[in-house]
Amino acid sequence: MLRLSRQLDYGKPAPAFALPDVTGKIREIGEFADKPALLVAFICNHCPFVLHILDGFIDFAREYEAKGLQVVAISSNWPDDYPDDDYPHMQKLAAERDFPFPYLHDEDQDVALAYNAICTPDFFLYDRDRLLYYAGQFDASRPKINRPPVPGLPPLRTDLPVTGEDMRRAVDALLAGDPAPQPQHPSAGCSIKWRPGKDPSWG
Repeated sequence: MLRLSRQLDYGKPAPAFALPDVTGKIREIGEFADKPALLVAFICNHCPFVLHILDGFIDFAREYEAKGLQVVAISSNWPDDYPDDDYPHMQKLAAERDFPFPYLHDEDQDVALAYNAICTPDFFLYDRDRLLYYAGQFDASRPKINRPPVPGLPPLRTDLPVTGEDMRRAVDALLAGDPAPQPQHPSAGCSIKWRPGKDPSWG
C-alpha cells in the first residue's frame, strides 16, 4: 500500500536506538555524536520505491560522509509476507551493494514506532543537537509500478531521474547553518509491514 511520510515532530530530539547491524554489532545513536548531521532512513530490501533510489542514495551517502553527514539505515519490516526483508537478506543486500552506512535491524519495530515511521523510504534528518530538521523526500523521482491513481494524491513522477535533489538541498542548508528549506515534500513508498498486533493506528 502506498503511504506518504507523516512529517511530524520538527524540532524534537531523535529517539535513541540500540540495534544490531548486518555484522551483529549493536549500534547506538550516541556513537555518532561527533557528526554535525545525522540522517536516519527507514528502508527495506523489497520495496520498489527503495530499490528505485538505492544506487543514488548510496552515492549520496558516500559523497556527504566527507561533508560531515552520518547516514544510518534501518529496516523494520516484519518479513512474514516479504521474506526478502529478513535479516539474512539484509546482510546479503548490504554486502552486494557495499553499503557505506550501518544497516540496522529493528526486529521488534519499537524504533520505527518511536520515529513515527510509516513508509519505505522514510527519512529523518537531524542537526548537531539531534533535533529534527527535515523529514521529506529524497527527491521527486518515483518508480514505475502497477497501481491505479490514488484519489487526492498527485501522479507519481516516473519520468524524473534520481538525483537526491531535495535531500541534498536540506543537508547543504543544515551544514551551512541555514533554516530548513521549505516546503518539505513528503516521501512516498510502501507501508511498513507491521507485526500482528503491533501496527499503530497511523500505520
